[in-house]
Amino acid sequence: MLLPKSGMLVLLCLCSTLALFAQQNISGKISDAVNGNPIPGATVRIANSNKGTISDAGGVYSLVVPANASSLIISSTGYKTKTVSLPPGTAVVNISMDEDFARLDEIVVTGLATTIKRSNLANAVATISSKELNGVAPAQTFDAALSGKVPGALITANSGAPGGGISVKLRGITSVFGNSQPLYVVDGIFFNNSSIPAGLNDVTGAATAGNPNNQDNPSSRIADLNPEDIENIEILKGASAAAMYGAKAAAGVIIITTKKGKAGKSKVTVNQEVGFTKVRHLIGVRTFTAETAADLKGDASSNDPEVIANRAWIKSKFEAAQSAGKIFDYEKEIFGQTGLVLNTGVALSGGSEKTTFYLAGNRRQEDGIIKNTGYFNNSVRLNIDHRINDRISVSVTTNYINSSSDRGLTNNDNNGVSYGVALSTTPDFVDLHPNALGEYPRDSFASSNPIETRDKMINNEGTNRFVGGGNLDIRLQQSDHSTTRAIVRAGVDYFNFKTTALFPRDLQFEEKAQQGHSIQGNTNNINTNLAGFLVNTFTPSEAVSLTSTAGATLETGFMDNIVTVATNLVSGQSNLDASGNTTTRQFRQKYRDNGIFVQEDLSLMQAFTFSAGVRFDRSTNNGDYLKHYVFPKGAFSWNITKMKFWNMDNVDNLKLRIAYGQSGNVPPYGSKFTGMLGSNIGGFPGVLVDNLLGNADIKPERQSELETGLDISIFHGRVSLEATYYNKRIYDLLLRHALPGSTGFANEWKNSGDLTNNGVELGLTLIPVNTPNFKWTSNINWWRNKSKITRLLIPPYSVGAFGNSLGTFYLEEGKSVTQIKGNVGPDLKLLGDAEPKFQMSFYNELTVFKNFSLRFLIHWKKGGDNINLTQLLTDGGATSADYDDLIDGVKAGVFRPSAGDAGIYVQDASYVRIREVGIYYNVPLKNTNVVKAIRLGVSANNFFTWTKYVGYDPEVSNFGSNTITTAQSRGSNGLSTGVDVTPFPASKRASFHVGVDF
Repeated sequence: MLLPKSGMLVLLCLCSTLALFAQQNISGKISDAVNGNPIPGATVRIANSNKGTISDAGGVYSLVVPANASSLIISSTGYKTKTVSLPPGTAVVNISMDEDFARLDEIVVTGLATTIKRSNLANAVATISSKELNGVAPAQTFDAALSGKVPGALITANSGAPGGGISVKLRGITSVFGNSQPLYVVDGIFFNNSSIPAGLNDVTGAATAGNPNNQDNPSSRIADLNPEDIENIEILKGASAAAMYGAKAAAGVIIITTKKGKAGKSKVTVNQEVGFTKVRHLIGVRTFTAETAADLKGDASSNDPEVIANRAWIKSKFEAAQSAGKIFDYEKEIFGQTGLVLNTGVALSGGSEKTTFYLAGNRRQEDGIIKNTGYFNNSVRLNIDHRINDRISVSVTTNYINSSSDRGLTNNDNNGVSYGVALSTTPDFVDLHPNALGEYPRDSFASSNPIETRDKMINNEGTNRFVGGGNLDIRLQQSDHSTTRAIVRAGVDYFNFKTTALFPRDLQFEEKAQQGHSIQGNTNNINTNLAGFLVNTFTPSEAVSLTSTAGATLETGFMDNIVTVATNLVSGQSNLDASGNTTTRQFRQKYRDNGIFVQEDLSLMQAFTFSAGVRFDRSTNNGDYLKHYVFPKGAFSWNITKMKFWNMDNVDNLKLRIAYGQSGNVPPYGSKFTGMLGSNIGGFPGVLVDNLLGNADIKPERQSELETGLDISIFHGRVSLEATYYNKRIYDLLLRHALPGSTGFANEWKNSGDLTNNGVELGLTLIPVNTPNFKWTSNINWWRNKSKITRLLIPPYSVGAFGNSLGTFYLEEGKSVTQIKGNVGPDLKLLGDAEPKFQMSFYNELTVFKNFSLRFLIHWKKGGDNINLTQLLTDGGATSADYDDLIDGVKAGVFRPSAGDAGIYVQDASYVRIREVGIYYNVPLKNTNVVKAIRLGVSANNFFTWTKYVGYDPEVSNFGSNTITTAQSRGSNGLSTGVDVTPFPASKRASFHVGVDF
């Protein structure tokens, strides 16, 4: 029987009414269990479904749920995940959440497309929040902000020059001549961290003597990243955690997640920092007398008429300067400038349940402690997340960066032109200042007048950079027990990097030599990464969960570096064509890496977690570019507190874990080829064969790591301990070894040995006090690493410094990779080791009455030696501050260099440093509709350091970062940290902060 149209309409209305009755509206407020503050951005999800919502700025949520829904699952970063039952007819559910002190519910990345709760994690993965990174005392650059915060890492500021330059080594030395810096991944985009020299060696000649490696000490490109954009950082320190990144993960992986918008009312945040920067420490200068000044021109006992005349002349020069009050402290004059720090950030975020956005702009300007140096960085970021429907979501991240860094002229040189080298031989009674006409006097004690060089030269690095990427997530299938997702991820990182090094022809050292240098470099670099994944989660019961992942990746890179050197400049000109001579060098590199992988994760009873995976990688940098190298991984954890027999209420988490993994390190570009160098032959263009022989059979360095540990949390997370032991083995170590002269080559690339790193990492988190009016949080980390060469197929040899007479790193089977040897008399002896005995960090945050907080970070590095060649130079130039002190009846400045003991300049670089300290106050606001919050604060970086090291800073390296990729570098050097040669001194900074939310 057919119903009439009116009857059909009634039936449809009844069905619609029944459907409405089959749903119910649930609303409520989510707040902190201790202080009652609302929790914005909390996720409220219906159990056994993907439907949910997010709480607004006031912690309020509203959700339509089916009538048969039994419970809600509420989660928020920093709080314990909570499940709340829904009795029939419930309309209002207010939820209070407990803080997750032990971070057991924190979600951690375990693969390229999978995550896991920290309570089930089988690896030691360090995490750094935005507050820990940038919320105490903001550093100048992102890489500097990591210092002292990563257990298992040796992070060294190579120089104090504006714009950064940081060396990061995770769990010891990974490679000697290959890449020893971690892979940086920002929102799924592989972030290039190359360090590109400006060609200063053409002026300084630093690489023409004891060490041919590049010594321009450029900045690292990771410094371009704005720390204020970062939400969270995860550090995968070893192969067992980073194996899914394959041949790029041997030195570890640093995964950076930037901030995203949250659904709700739009929020505007304005932050302003105003501060100053000053030199951290000056080594001091020698105080001369008339007699000691005369000694600069010869011994007083000499009967040589010329020596007698020179002594009389210099003595009269000193007495004239003294009577005129013209005794100068040039070290303080050059390195003692107070620099202004200005940092302005504006962020706008918000959106709906379907679309959220985060838009931020930042302008950072910081003057250096040397005149005409400084750092300037502008950046704009836009992150958009959009849920097209219940099955498809897409996210896009974009970042534009413009930076400029004026870095001065410091570090080693063999021509006496850098500030420190010139000052090392210049006494304080020589007047170097310009006259009324602006003419600078010539320094008769050095090859250059450092005041003139500082005032006239330019060494600038400029970057224009765009980083963008997207992520497409499609739920292909979903049932009660299974979900299958397809994920496509793509990213591009492009930068144009320009360097300008200008030395006018009227500089003292240019007048008789090249008559001016204009060195201009232009580098274009583009990296892309593309990946696709299939992820299936199968949950047959509450006790069993399986996650299967399969995927493929493709990475490409192309760099084109051109440096043109012009000499014999037209006076007052800097253009390359306004010169008498030009020479151009070009270096291009291109690579293509691709891999495939599978991974399986199994969880049983939320207590046992098993993970296994394998990756197959190949690279055009390998000798056989078609060969796939295999990198397996496996991990297991047992959370004993999840077992039914467990009944100790005060122990929240007791977990045993073990993990094993392999990863790789592709050879440097071009190591499988023998290079050809451009040359002028008889007036005709031609090429010469390089003296570094390539190896067509070159293989990637391989790394395997076994890691085991124990995690325990007691008293509801108030006390947590994470203990880890690791053993990391590197095989097929890539080295350059000497060849007989009869071959026509000096060195050859070769896989020539193995090394090991083993170490311990301990992390203790304490919440000694937690009341509504006072809270004290303390994090203590302790770690150490020991390395050893276990196999060496070539004879032991020096690498990484300036030879046995001064102390150098020395590769030797059965010995520490970082040992320093040198001549003591006629014998080669062990002098020290660059590896610290241990490191320890101590972070505290004290919050009083919810609004006032004190935060500080103390970093202790015990042991680890530097080769202090700055003191060697000042001794040789008779300007050391302690030159006239007596050692065994001999002046210290004479005794040290004449003792025939290289160990004198190998010095302990231990220190205790208050890296960061900040005091902040949240201004209480009432009945305000426009201004939502006001924050005030003061902070200081590196203001207090206790060390016996006599250099500018115990953190130093003449050779800069280890990822230099130009023709000049001829490979990087992982053993260069700790070589001190007149660096740009380290600085300390203090700032005042104002933050306003609208």
